Amino acid sequence: MPDDDSPQLICPRCNVALKKVQSTGRIFWACDRCGGRAITLELLRRTFTPESINPLWLHAIRGEGTKAGPCPSCRNPMIDVQLSEDAKVDVDVCRICHMIWFDAHEMDSLSALPAPPPVDNLSQEARELIAIEKVKAIAERARGSDFDSEPPDTWWQWIAGFCGMPVEFDAPAETLTPWTTWLLCLAMIGATAIAFPHLQEIVQRFGLVPAQATRMRGLTFLTSFFLHAGPIHLIGNLYFLFIFGDNVEDFLGRFRYLALIALAAFVGDVAHIAIDPRSQVPSIGASGGIAGVITFYALQFPRVRLEFLMRWGFVFFRWIRMPAWFALVLWILFQFVGAWEQVAGVSSVSALAHLGGAATGLVLWLFWRRSNSATE
Repeated sequence: MPDDDSPQLICPRCNVALKKVQSTGRIFWACDRCGGRAITLELLRRTFTPESINPLWLHAIRGEGTKAGPCPSCRNPMIDVQLSEDAKVDVDVCRICHMIWFDAHEMDSLSALPAPPPVDNLSQEARELIAIEKVKAIAERARGSDFDSEPPDTWWQWIAGFCGMPVEFDAPAETLTPWTTWLLCLAMIGATAIAFPHLQEIVQRFGLVPAQATRMRGLTFLTSFFLHAGPIHLIGNLYFLFIFGDNVEDFLGRFRYLALIALAAFVGDVAHIAIDPRSQVPSIGASGGIAGVITFYALQFPRVRLEFLMRWGFVFFRWIRMPAWFALVLWILFQFVGAWEQVAGVSSVSALAHLGGAATGLVLWLFWRRSNSATE
């Protein structure tokens, strides 16, 4: 949530700085020109009745709206959604940082919560009752906390979570059909399926061999990207590309998205070669390029929450949520551990390729973070 130390919020209509306003326990950011107001979902819930807010957020997370202007806070595209089932008012919602934009007088249609009675005029018994209700409210919020979250709605997300994969809880809105992501996935499936009956021979011929990196005029940098060692290797890479790639493609546009994957894959391969340039063991897989996509996603959409299934055997299950930026930090730490195991010869997984791809994703995010999908 923005505070006094945060970057200045900008009006999506007039492109001028918003003014922070605080009155009757309500905090929002107002535009002196158009009269619009920005307020976070969390502050709205403290100020207005759930009946006024819940339909709004439900429409937003379902993507039931059209693309709107930039968010006053994170500047990503908002989504224009219906305020409620009955209201004829549409508001703009940012599903990434939970900022909501109201045009002039639109906030007046919300029903405010009743103001609490002055504490000074209450008896001791009344104060104790209020304190008990506050404790109950805190306990209710804790029940739905990120460490004991509601499970996902679809069966395939349960399967992904059971396999240790992250599940998007509140994915960013998309405006483009992710054709590039889908075509890359199909190409990887096709290449691996064709190679599978003679996989060892194909890998030896078209895999990236560090000691022969320039053979076939360097074409193995490309061919090794599409080949995978088996169904588990392929499905894992497909899942991460399918889940995170569509949002990155939507933000960057198709050409820069392809450039991100290509550069991340190349730098990842170079990092893999650097650790043992005399190795004759071929390397295959798209992990370096996908690492760049994952890193760009987590940096561009840091507040999107990812769900993970924590389980002990087949008895105890618990879903937890964490912001994408925190999941990225944990993932990077695991990759450093994996890199140490790779150097020590304990692991055959190229964590150094992952780190090389992640570094590329970071660098390109620094250049393109203000971009949008309008540039194709």
